[in-house]
Amino acid sequence: MSFDLNKLKSESNKSSTDAKGSEFNLLEFLNRDFKFKKGLSDKKKERFYSELSILLVSGIDIKTALEIAVNSSENKVEKEFIEKIKNQIISGGSLSESIRSTNLFSNYEYFSLKIGEESGRVFSVLADLAKYYARKIEQKRKIINTFSYPVIVFFVAVSSVVFMLNFIVPMFSDVFTRFGGELPWLTKMILRLSDVISAYGLYAVFILISCLIPLIAFKNHMLMRKFISGLLLKIPFVNTLISKIYLARFSHSMQLLMVSRNPLLNSIQLVRKMVGFYPLEVALEAIEKDILIGESLHHSMLKYPIFNKKMVALVQVGEEVNQLDTIFKQLDEQFTKDIEYQTDVIGNLMEPVLIVFIGGFVAVILISMYLPLFQLSTSIF
Repeated sequence: MSFDLNKLKSESNKSSTDAKGSEFNLLEFLNRDFKFKKGLSDKKKERFYSELSILLVSGIDIKTALEIAVNSSENKVEKEFIEKIKNQIISGGSLSESIRSTNLFSNYEYFSLKIGEESGRVFSVLADLAKYYARKIEQKRKIINTFSYPVIVFFVAVSSVVFMLNFIVPMFSDVFTRFGGELPWLTKMILRLSDVISAYGLYAVFILISCLIPLIAFKNHMLMRKFISGLLLKIPFVNTLISKIYLARFSHSMQLLMVSRNPLLNSIQLVRKMVGFYPLEVALEAIEKDILIGESLHHSMLKYPIFNKKMVALVQVGEEVNQLDTIFKQLDEQFTKDIEYQTDVIGNLMEPVLIVFIGGFVAVILISMYLPLFQLSTSIF
């Protein structure tokens, strides 16, 4: 069953006009997508969709399923929003409208469930939403597990080097001053570095903190997002990993919406504010305009390097055979496998590289400190 985009827009216009008393703008409204309030995390959403899907598939009615979810939840926030959804449904509302009334869910989730209800696929939509958040959580965990050990090693090693330059090297410097004589150039260089860190180390820490504060405070600002995403895409290995993570989310979301008979343009509009990656958002915004003037999806994607040629070729095939949902599903699975492989490779490479780099730097410091002692012992004998 096809879904009427105009109907969705008119419903959205009505609810927004009631809430604000002003004309509804779809693009402005979509800007608020996926900004969850009251601590409703991805994990809570995944559990909610998963449990509700399992209960409904087993034959339990929606009211009883929500009652079970309320009783089984130990989190106050979860209990409150599930209870609110249940009360809305008891009053005659649909699941999608009840979820929307909590202001804790995005437009993407609302429209997905709305389409599922219209097409009789609400069970499938719930399962797909649970799968989406489960995969998103798994990707975050895998990335954290991959980079946590190298990051810890790096900070411990840097702290050790700074400690040596601030406390150990100055002790050797005093000894060298007493004996006099010409110091090796390597020793001079390390002593100068020690003096610089001792004199300006606190200033450097202050400057670093001063730079991090605006980064954190304005992380959602367009210019800051553009700067950070551009920086990430210039880092070797990391750039391809970041791109594949967001392309996987894009593909999964498009597959969910397309299989629910959602119009292509509306799907792109909803997904655009979901991905949370500036270069992809810019590309999708331009693709919307191209589709409005009759251009094909794959032809418009060719203009943006974030979409690789293989992906564009598959999308072209999907358009020609009218199987875009199947193509996006395959792309999602492929990107997910690539992400798992690449995170393992990067993690395995980072550990020895960091150890060798930090070990080499410590070795240089030790050698520079012992060289004068070797020269002194040679001159004595």
